[in-house]
Amino acid sequence: MIVATKKGSEKMSPLQKGSKLTDNPKDTMLRVRIDKDTVNKLNFISEHLKLSKSEVVRNGIDEQYNKLKK
Repeated sequence: MIVATKKGSEKMSPLQKGSKLTDNPKDTMLRVRIDKDTVNKLNFISEHLKLSKSEVVRNGIDEQYNKLKK
């Protein structure tokens, strides 16, 4: 099984069958409706912190959760 390819015919190493990809799989998708201002804020944070938008959202949820647990 080939996972991805580079330019030309160079191939990336295939994943071994049964290899564990992560300790914390992200298998749930969440869809939200947000306004343009919130999208702009999310993009700004994502670009400046060099994080994915998903990571920014997860960090925000963790921050709010930790505030409530105190």
